[in-house]
Amino acid sequence: MALKIILLVLFFGSMVAIGLYCRRHATDVNGFVLGGRQVGPWLTAFAYGTSYFSAVVFVGYAGQFGWKYGIAATWAGIGNALLGSLLAWVVLGRRTRIMTQHLNTATMPEFFEKRFDSTPLKLAAAVICFVLLIPYTASLYNGLSRLFGMAFNLDYSICVIVMAVLTGIYVIAGGYMATAINDFIQGIIMLFGIVAVIAAVIGSKGGLSAALAGLAQVTDETGATELARSPGVFNSFFGPDPLNLLGVVILTSLGTWGLPQMVQKFYAIKNEGAVSKGTIISTIFAFVIAGGCYFLGGFGRLFSEDINIATNGYDSVIPTMLSGLPDILIALVIILVLSASMSTLSSLVLTSSSTLTLDLIKDRFVKDMDEKRQVFIMRILIVVFILISVIIAIVQYTTNVTFIAQLMGVSWGGLAGAFLAPFLYGLYWKRTTKAACWTTFGFSMVITLANLFFRSAFPAILQSPINCGAFTMLVSLILVPIVSLVTPAPDKALVDGCFACYEEKVLVSAKTALEDQQ
Repeated sequence: MALKIILLVLFFGSMVAIGLYCRRHATDVNGFVLGGRQVGPWLTAFAYGTSYFSAVVFVGYAGQFGWKYGIAATWAGIGNALLGSLLAWVVLGRRTRIMTQHLNTATMPEFFEKRFDSTPLKLAAAVICFVLLIPYTASLYNGLSRLFGMAFNLDYSICVIVMAVLTGIYVIAGGYMATAINDFIQGIIMLFGIVAVIAAVIGSKGGLSAALAGLAQVTDETGATELARSPGVFNSFFGPDPLNLLGVVILTSLGTWGLPQMVQKFYAIKNEGAVSKGTIISTIFAFVIAGGCYFLGGFGRLFSEDINIATNGYDSVIPTMLSGLPDILIALVIILVLSASMSTLSSLVLTSSSTLTLDLIKDRFVKDMDEKRQVFIMRILIVVFILISVIIAIVQYTTNVTFIAQLMGVSWGGLAGAFLAPFLYGLYWKRTTKAACWTTFGFSMVITLANLFFRSAFPAILQSPINCGAFTMLVSLILVPIVSLVTPAPDKALVDGCFACYEEKVLVSAKTALEDQQ
């Protein structure tokens, strides 16, 4: 216990110290929200990765999908690395950085306003951000609390409040630069931690070969299909339910392309060279963390004698797997999940507060707001946002409304369904229209809310919030070009002005080669 407490004190102390150190970078809006757009590849890549993977993935998704799909759940981690990291950086990184600086935008709703010349579009996007980021934030606390309860026997409310307060301190003090530096440190902890934990858990079952052999003997007598009840299906290539596994891969991988807290990392990166390096670093990070988490979860059924899914839910799978580890590894796991959760929480609250301040309050409710006042309001809203998410997390836990993966599925599906397609097409296609943006906003919100409150009315495959979220994203990618082609084209001067950043003319000296002269 003393070791755990010492490590926690050192961890929390360093996070707060970094926040206070970075105060000098957070004196204006550009510094507080984007770190002055001078963040290097390592900090940006780790900020992207640690915002991507939190307790939701480590405890919620790894436990649930590892239990459902066995070792095949590792495909979700591979998809996160290739589609959610590598391809996201390649497709979005450079163009996002260039156009957002050209348009002088600091948030995704502000991008929609200036790219499509529509203030109402910005306001709608800001409201969607605020509403749908809250359930995701609440889910972070839930995963953390289960591990804290296992290690310290602490009340859930205390875990939630301590994490929220300490995260709030360093974000409020140092803004984006503090979160980026802390994310880097937290990312290193996550890398070493996940490798150590996987080795220890698999070692406790006799090594990789013995663990896979044990998994080959497992069947699911309550499985919905004959395949799930077959021995060996949980260590097979695609597992017992490939179609639903594909939904998980799409939601957790492609979804990052439309999440404001993820895309905003590209706004702040220093230069084009940093984008190239960051792509490699981020992809490797995702392979280790996401691949490791889902791979670990795939062995959950080897611990089935200690797990009661009906009573404790899927969120109990990973904590049960870890409960028999030595104290030093338990302490490492706690720091690992703290790192993952606090980095994601800091990104979410910073995104939400900046969106509300810059896109809703500024110029609409408070006229002529100077930079100092904007930063002050953002800091106040960080406190408000954290407080709301803490209350929801505690209420959700005490009433047992849902579990981690559902909360994240609702948030990711709604946000990415609304923003992914119009943002992606807006970066690349001049013909993208304002009407197409409104269409995806409306479609995503209607489907997400209907699935939340009237789930039984949906087809069986879409009753899962995971599959429903993946569905909204894929449909939005089709809706945007269709609606854009049947609605009036945007103003040519506006579009040409937006895309001018990709077509800058430069003067170069030219020399005539001797062999070309006649």
